[in-house]
Amino acid sequence: MISLVTGASGFVGSHLVRALVARGECVRVLARPTSNLTAIEKLPFERATGDLRERASLETALQGVSRVYHVAADYRLWAQHPEEIYQCNVEGTHNLLQAAHAAGVERFVHTSTVGTIVSPRDQDLPNESARPLLAEMVGHYKRSKFLAELEALRAAQAGLPVVVVNPTTPIGPGDWKPTPTGRMIVDFLNGKIPAYVDTGLNIVAVEDVAEGHILAAERGRVGERYLLGGRNMTLKEIFTVLAEFSGRPVPRWKIPHAVALAAAYVENAIAVLFGDPPQIPLEGVRMARHKMWVDASKAIRELGFQPGPAEDALRRAAQWYMERGYAR
Repeated sequence: MISLVTGASGFVGSHLVRALVARGECVRVLARPTSNLTAIEKLPFERATGDLRERASLETALQGVSRVYHVAADYRLWAQHPEEIYQCNVEGTHNLLQAAHAAGVERFVHTSTVGTIVSPRDQDLPNESARPLLAEMVGHYKRSKFLAELEALRAAQAGLPVVVVNPTTPIGPGDWKPTPTGRMIVDFLNGKIPAYVDTGLNIVAVEDVAEGHILAAERGRVGERYLLGGRNMTLKEIFTVLAEFSGRPVPRWKIPHAVALAAAYVENAIAVLFGDPPQIPLEGVRMARHKMWVDASKAIRELGFQPGPAEDALRRAAQWYMERGYAR
């Protein structure tokens, strides 16, 4: 059986490739010619050169494939050209779904995000039954992932065996780019976060998220969504764990969202002017107005998903960054 993985050069994708190889599976990786595959270079896999925006390359990559793990996404909270995010996340997903349907794949696991489930109007802990509106999605990244998830669910209704997974906030070693969440950890370790806002995230080990993808392929119900999450933590709790490991002090000052928002507007205006990513992404501050906490028990019940301690994931991430010189 051949499994095709998109986004294998990224954080979650590279861990998924590692997990599949550890199970003895044949893995094919869809990658552009310029993709950096350093994270998986020592693993046995077949490379299929292609692009989500080019349907012909997808048809070639899908030959003989039984399972597709579509992990690839343009994960940026700021982009000088936002249309690039939609081209990858929405159009690319549509193309891959169509090509997979034509190829007759046995299972298609689509990687979405917790952001398509949590909305500003949630009072209790939201779960997979939540159905937010597009208008409630903050920023281009969340909107693009919302639209991509709709593409996947429509494909399931049309007969493609699609299962959707919604990782919360994956944390751990190997976030080399790093992702926006990884950047937050690096900035903390470098003493660049003097204050915090009252917000929260659901933290889950990236290795567990990779295993959750495989469980979804094996046990997930077609057309269903599964939150792959761990522990709900406030931002201050996250910094406290990192402080205990690294010796860095926990930020003392809690600032109002209005102050953080004003700073983000200034930074983003400068970013638009000079083309450099802002230190404080406006979309990130807007998202932080609402805690990204969820009830992720469905995956535990139906898939047998077993997330490990979030604190361990944070410590492993911090250690990985420190050992590789990301942090002083």
